[in-house]
Amino acid sequence: MKLTAIIVEDEQISRDILRNYLGKYCPDITVVDEATNVDEALQLLRKTSVDLLFLDVEMPYGTAFDLLDQVGDRDFETVFVTAYDQYAKDALNQQAAYYLTKPIEIDELIKAVDTVKSIKSRENDIQVGLSIKDSDTLTDKITIPTQEGFEVIPIQDIIYCKADDNYTHIILPDGEKLVSKTLKHFDDLLNEKGFCRIHKSYLINTTQVTAYRKGKGGSVLLGDIELPVSPSKKLALFQYFN
Repeated sequence: MKLTAIIVEDEQISRDILRNYLGKYCPDITVVDEATNVDEALQLLRKTSVDLLFLDVEMPYGTAFDLLDQVGDRDFETVFVTAYDQYAKDALNQQAAYYLTKPIEIDELIKAVDTVKSIKSRENDIQVGLSIKDSDTLTDKITIPTQEGFEVIPIQDIIYCKADDNYTHIILPDGEKLVSKTLKHFDDLLNEKGFCRIHKSYLINTTQVTAYRKGKGGSVLLGDIELPVSPSKKLALFQYFN
C-alpha cells in the first residue's frame, strides 16, 4: 500500500534524517511536504490530503496536541516523533497510531509505518461494508453482584461498558448497571466473547456496531450512540470485521 506523508519537525537535521530513513527503508511512503511549526503544518493540512503525519511534539508557537486540536476531524494517521517520553501515554491514548522516540530506531520506524498501513488497509476495507465475524457468544451470560445477591445478564444485551475509576457502567438497552469492578476486569472477561477495547474508557460489544466513521481518531456507532476509537486501538477493532 502506497501512502503519502508530511513531516512536521522544527529541526532541519531531524527532518533530513527521517526523510532519508523513509526513502531507504519505507519505500511505500512518499513525503509530499514538510513543516517547521504548528502554523505551517496547519496551512499544509488545509490544502493537502495525506495519509500520514510524522509529528514532533514540542515546536515553536505550539505543540503537536495544539495542531491536532486545530485540525479537528481528520482522515490521516499520526506518528509522534519526539525525544520526550512523558508524552507517550497521551499520544497513544488520544492521538497517535504509533510513538517514536529520538534518536529514531530503524526497526521501530518500519513497525510504525507497517502499523499505519494496516490501519489504512482495514479502514478502506470497512468502508465497503461491515460484516461481523461469526460468534458463539449469543447464549453466554455474566453475573454481576447486587446488594441482594447477583443478577444474570446475557452478553448479547450489553451494548458497551464505560470506565469510571474503579467502577464500570454496563450499558444495556433498558438502562445501565454500575459495578464495583474496573473496566480491565470486564475486558479480561469479555475479550474473547466479541468485545473490543476501543479506548481507555470504552469496551464495546462488536455485534452492536452499526457503522464506523473516520475522523480525529475514528468512531463507532452503536445504534444512536457514538463512541471514540483511539488510534492505537483501531487494528484491534478492525479484526472483528471482514
